[in-house]
Amino acid sequence: MIPVRGVEGQKIAVLGLGRSGLIAARALREGGAEPICWDDNPAAREAAESEGFVCADLTRRDTLEQVVSLIVSPGIPHLYPEPNPVVALALDLGVPVDNDIGLFFRSLGGSDWDEFDSQPKVVAVTGSNGKSTTSALIHHICTSAGRPAQLAGNIGRGVLDIDPPEEGGVVVLELSSYQTDLARALTPDIAVFTNLTPDHLDRHGGLGGYFAAKRRLFAEGGPDRAVVGVDEAEGQYLANQLSQGPVDDRVIRVSSGRKLSGPGWLVYARKGFLTEWRKGKQVASIDLREITGLPGAHNHQNACAAYAACRALGLAPRVIEAAFHSFAGLPHRSQTVLEAGGVRYVNDSKATNVDAAAKALAAFDRIRWICGGLEKEGGLDALLPATGSVLKAYVIGREAAQFAMQLRGVEAEVCTDMANAVARAVAEAEPGDTVLLAPAAASFDQYDNFEKRGEDFAACVRAETGGE
Repeated sequence: MIPVRGVEGQKIAVLGLGRSGLIAARALREGGAEPICWDDNPAAREAAESEGFVCADLTRRDTLEQVVSLIVSPGIPHLYPEPNPVVALALDLGVPVDNDIGLFFRSLGGSDWDEFDSQPKVVAVTGSNGKSTTSALIHHICTSAGRPAQLAGNIGRGVLDIDPPEEGGVVVLELSSYQTDLARALTPDIAVFTNLTPDHLDRHGGLGGYFAAKRRLFAEGGPDRAVVGVDEAEGQYLANQLSQGPVDDRVIRVSSGRKLSGPGWLVYARKGFLTEWRKGKQVASIDLREITGLPGAHNHQNACAAYAACRALGLAPRVIEAAFHSFAGLPHRSQTVLEAGGVRYVNDSKATNVDAAAKALAAFDRIRWICGGLEKEGGLDALLPATGSVLKAYVIGREAAQFAMQLRGVEAEVCTDMANAVARAVAEAEPGDTVLLAPAAASFDQYDNFEKRGEDFAACVRAETGGE
């Protein structure tokens, strides 16, 4: 655990007692603070009280007046669409509002680091898509290279729950816009921006507010090195703002699908090859086409971002390339479940919206596509241009028939449940085909979450094929 520094004897409120909230309370107590906790859920309060924490209603003015700061869990709105009542009261009283990310950055490190020959580094990854895979890949590369590394934030452990880093250690953080927007301290050594597509717009008051939340990691964090995806205008703007000129290699520009040029530090993927340029010269090239854990252009972008971050950490290209080949991918994100009879079975249950499903469809040829579920706003029209490689769709979900009707130009069979869809796809698949679960919909009509859906797909595939 990372004890919170500078809080000894202080009363500090903690709002929201999920994973990050409870860990924050423990780290505050470890640092000598007196946490005062609250959650609207009685069961969450009971769990906190069982650990000896004091729970008090933070909506009461006299309670909040006692504290020196308020720590808010990521899921609780602090500004848009409107502040949570406790946050609104804190703003009215002038009580500083922070989150566990702010506590982490202000508490990491100490005088013991002066004894290290190689000080630990923090790599923070944000963006709309791919940040989990990019973070996991950076962590995998570091551990494969023998660097002690920990993965935390939105993936892995809570940020304050990690072990104090050892000499030469790397802490890789996946950070959402909810986390970067509120943190009062943001000081990564290397910051990564993958891309930007519209998301969480109600929480940030529109696309500009969403981008501003991501941008804080760079503008206020002041990283030594910034890895910036420049395939959207926002990324180009961010890289331009951070750079002092074309030769400033503190900014590493990253792209997937187009060649970058110029005298700076550049990493891009084109036609399946990752290329690194620095100071006008090619430094390295890696063939990504046969790396099973990183299929498709979207994963090639993730590979470029992770490669650039690891190069900034001082790792050699060939060390990174070797680690690419041993990366298995994340569960439910373009994850190869097995290959049997020349057919590949891929679980991308995390593709819960049209944009993510389109990226998954673009990654493979000859697709037998399992899709459907709780449809999101906007319909499926934007997905249709990506269906050119689909041989047939096998549609699941309570509204499977309605979903299938929107797949104009695609042969579709209404299967309703996963077991039937997998059975039909296995029966019709031929060598060279890919059976792909990329639902383009939420899972809640049939499953608790996308993980359960992906696990069911994998179990059905193994049952139908007899695979392990």
